[in-house]
This record gives sequence, structure tokens and C-alpha cells, in this order.
Amino acid sequence: MSAQSRQQKIRLGDLLVRNRLISEAQLQAALGEQKKSGRKLGRVLIGMGAVTEEKILQLLSDQLKVPLVDLRRYQLDPKVVQQLPEQLARRFRALVLQRDSDGLTIAMADPTDLFSYDELSRLLHRPIKIVLAREKDILDAIDLVYRRTDEITSLAREVSDELESDYELSELVRSELETDVPVARLLQSMFEDAVRAGASDIHIEPEDRQLRIRQRIDGVLNEQVIAGTRTAQALVTRLKLLSNLDISEKRLPQDGRFSIRIEERLFDVRLATMPVEHGEVVVMRLLDQSTPQRSLTEIGMPLVVLQSYRRVLALPHGMILVTGPTGSGKTTTLYSALSELNQPGRKIITAEDPVEYRLPRVNQVQVNPRIGLDFARILRSALRLDPDVIMVGEVRDEETAQIALRAAITGHLVLSTLHTNDTLATLGRLLDMRARGYLVASALRGVLAQRLIRRVCERCGERHAPDAQEMAFLRSLGLDEVTEIPWRAGKGCPYCNRTGYRGRTGVFEWLEITPGLAEAIRAEAAARFSEPQLRPEGYRPLALSALDLARRGVTSIAEVMRVAGDTSMLDEATVVAEAG
Repeated sequence: MSAQSRQQKIRLGDLLVRNRLISEAQLQAALGEQKKSGRKLGRVLIGMGAVTEEKILQLLSDQLKVPLVDLRRYQLDPKVVQQLPEQLARRFRALVLQRDSDGLTIAMADPTDLFSYDELSRLLHRPIKIVLAREKDILDAIDLVYRRTDEITSLAREVSDELESDYELSELVRSELETDVPVARLLQSMFEDAVRAGASDIHIEPEDRQLRIRQRIDGVLNEQVIAGTRTAQALVTRLKLLSNLDISEKRLPQDGRFSIRIEERLFDVRLATMPVEHGEVVVMRLLDQSTPQRSLTEIGMPLVVLQSYRRVLALPHGMILVTGPTGSGKTTTLYSALSELNQPGRKIITAEDPVEYRLPRVNQVQVNPRIGLDFARILRSALRLDPDVIMVGEVRDEETAQIALRAAITGHLVLSTLHTNDTLATLGRLLDMRARGYLVASALRGVLAQRLIRRVCERCGERHAPDAQEMAFLRSLGLDEVTEIPWRAGKGCPYCNRTGYRGRTGVFEWLEITPGLAEAIRAEAAARFSEPQLRPEGYRPLALSALDLARRGVTSIAEVMRVAGDTSMLDEATVVAEAG
């Protein structure tokens, strides 16, 4: 941005009206709202739906002769970006992109903010050139680059230095109740770093001479190693205090939960401890209570699966099962279904272990085995409370399975989960639990198997030619002519933590129970479950559903192999149909 254009006072509202992007009436309404809220005019107009952010940015780019940059495809250098302290980057919505002999190139969301421009020039002591970028992309990049790893290491060293090798437990407890001690600041930094990285879990693992902190990001663990052993015990003690656990008990596993506010977002933290050789391992699951519950349309179901699933979900009675291993998104799918069913005219009762998200109007019951409050007991009691819909967190045993199936044939819609690999294996598992075939055939309406698959990073993703191993995998699915398909893979960049993946989406296998399949279940003829003629039209196994995403460039062949690499269960008819 030149000095001449910098001296011009750009009135965004007048500029938008002059270019007929908004009307004068919309401008006056937005100005009125701006006086009440104090927000910038552009944010107000976008919030009103009067104009899109893209149109505003393009107009400013043309008017000010400032390039418009897509940060999602920009390779960021953390050393360059961090020349501007994080606090100032967030305050000015600015990001240093490039450093050369002419000065610094800085991306800004609002180049008409002359005060921010002058402050940046003064603070950085170098000439600056402005480019335009979306505000959300700038904030995402700030979260990405300004990680807390160095701060965590520094605070961990400070904690270790403060602790004497022979400290008293009572002294540690007293210090732990304070909020400004190093261990408290260390935990806060750990949580902030995990939230910025999009981690779902934090693992604290003490070893012989070091502490290993690992974060599960997009289903894969990333680790940071800290020297010393004293820090681990201080962290565990602090976390036990937050969770109201017994800090003197180190021989037995414990579990608890607490709430914490991180960057204006409220998180429920589920915590579990386990004694190991060098102390206690702690694993924490972060549950964002500030994020609205995702609907079924937002979790990645293909349209044909979504329509059939919703049709069965609308039935007044019957059982629907969601299956998959731990961490495959089953709970998210169940909560999404409950959100659609949650109407004033329906009574919904859940039995959960644990209750992860609070839903209005839903009677949620926490399982407590220590007092005998297990799934079966809750389910028996729930049937006396006139429910329309019952959600059971998991069918774990024969008794729970029997009660849930009978509830499903006596006028209730029952939702639950099972830990099985696919839909057909679920039918056999129910019979293995000694559920009678006629009962399963009468109650079961559909089974949804699912996985979470990583998406190729949108910044570093590029065309990919399958290697020999990937070609062998594709041939096992009946594919030979694959060179024309636009396969993609990520080469790794700072945005995706060098993994080549950023974010996840669901992969689904939906089996609606057909009359022929119900007859095979009733006869308990497990050998017939895999017969292609018994499956509903459009049935698609998990491996092929994942492959559909790879064909569209959403994920990579390697990720399909990781999630659904076992193709031995695909029958010949399915493979032939895929090849055709």
C-alpha cells in the first residue's frame, strides 16, 4: 500500500454503496448496529448478510491496489511470522508473511485501519507492504504458528527447579491451590497449545528421566519430550485436585472431570489416571462445550446414507446401532441423531458412560458402577418413565442387549453402539451375546459402521501417482485403470504439522435390515449374512466408501489403506461391481 493511498481515508460504507454492493438503507441499519455493538462496519454488514467477506475484500483490493492473498495456500515461515508478537498480531489482525531487503510483507484483514498500519510500522522498525487476507484465515494462521511448545518447556524447567527432591506433600498441596504458581501456568499453556492445535486428547506420560506430553491431533499422536522427572508428579497432583480425586492414592487408577475456560471457550475435561513404573499416566479428553452440536448433514454422510438413516430414525420404534472402534466418532453421530429427535413432543432418556455433552430437554443419566448403576439397571428404570427414545451408550453385555432389544419391540426407539468392525459383524455379535434371532430380527432396523478419516491438507495437497503398494491395494478392490483419477496427497507443511493432513471427515457403511436379511437373522444363519442378495440396494462397504473420498481428492490412498485396509471381507460380487 503506497503512502498516497495510506493517507486517503477510505469510508468502507460509502465505497460499498457506490459500487452497489449494498443499499443506503442497509448502510444506515449497519451503522446503527455498529454504534450499539462497537464492532467494525464490515463485520456488521457480513453478519447481517448484506454482503460477503469475499466481495468486501475484492473491492478493497481493487480500490487500494493491494494484492489479495489466500493464506490457506501460503507457506508460512514461523521465524518470519513471529517477528510480530502474538498479542499484537491478534490485536491488529495482522500476520508477517515475508521479509526481504525492501522490508516486511504483512497480511491484514482491514487495510483501511490507519492506526494499526502506523503502529505496525513503528513497532517493527521496518518499511511494510500490506496485502489483504480473510480475517478467519489470519486468526487460524496465528493459532497455528504461535504454538506454546517453547513456553511449555520453559515452564516445565521452572517447575522442576522449584521442587526439592524431598518436598512434603502438604507443601505441594498448598502451592497447588494457587493460580499463579509455575505448575498452574504450565497446565494453562498445555491446554492452550492443545486447543490451538485442534487436539482431542492430552497424554502425560512420565518416564525414567523425562516427561512425554502427547496430543492426539486428527486421530494421530504428536509428542513433546521434556527432560526431568519432577514436573510429572506436580502436574498429576494439580490435575487430581482439579478433578476432586484422592491425591494420596497412587496405586489404583482413578477418573474424574473438571471444567476449564480456554480462550473464551468452555471445555469439559475427562481425566483418567493409571499407575505405571515411573509414576502415573494421565490422559485427558477435551470436550468443547462452546461449539454447537453438529447436525447429521455436517458429519460427512453421503446423501444416500443420510436419507436412509433419517428414514429409519423417523420410525416410532426399533433399534439402530452405530458401530466402530474407540475414537471413530460414534458418540458424535448419536448426539447428532438425538439433536434431530429432540422435540417438545418426545421424551428422551440416555444412559451414558460418561455424559459428554449436555443436551436441553434430554434426561441424561451417568453410569456409576460403584453403586450398581450400570447400563442394564438404568435401562430397566428408564422404561418405567414413559420414554419415546432411549439412547444406551454401549451394549456391553447379554443383559443390556436383551433389555434394549425388548424395549425396541415394545414401542420405543432405541439408539446404541457396539464395538465391531463393520455392519455384518454386528449381527453376529448380537447373536454371540445370546440374543435370540427372532428378537434381533424384530427389533433391529439398521446398523451404521463408521470411521474417521484424515483429509488431505488443503495447502500442501497435490496430485499423486500411486506407488506399487497402493496399486496392489487398488487392484484388490477391482480397480486397474487408475491413472486418470486425480488422486491427491499432502507433502507436509507448517499448517498440517508436516503430516500432509488437516482435519477429518466421517466414512460410513449403512446396512438397513431387509426382509431377506431379517429372515437369515431369525434363523440365526450367520453364514448367510454376507450373501450379496440379502443386502439393500446401494449398500457400500467401508473400504469402498473411503475410496470414494480418495477419488474425489478429499483423502489419500494411504489413508484409505490405514482406515480400511483389510479388504478380505469384500466379496467377489462387490469387487466386480466396483470394477464395473
